[in-house]
Amino acid sequence: MRELEHKLNNLPNTYFDFIHGITTYANKKPERYRAIMEFLNDNPNATPSDVTGFVMTQPDFFEDDVRNNPTVANVM
Repeated sequence: MRELEHKLNNLPNTYFDFIHGITTYANKKPERYRAIMEFLNDNPNATPSDVTGFVMTQPDFFEDDVRNNPTVANVM
């Protein structure tokens, strides 16, 4: 995860909430981490908006939304 944090911190105009959101998403599944790292390695000039756009197009992006997960929604 440190490598991902390092890459995200080195993007232009990065900010704490962006880094926190992307690392939280990546922490949930190893496939997410690999996909984001691959995206960053393939797109060395990516911006935070590019990374966010990439993550939002992932098939499992909405899995973490409490509205799509009744078990989590009932706890809240």
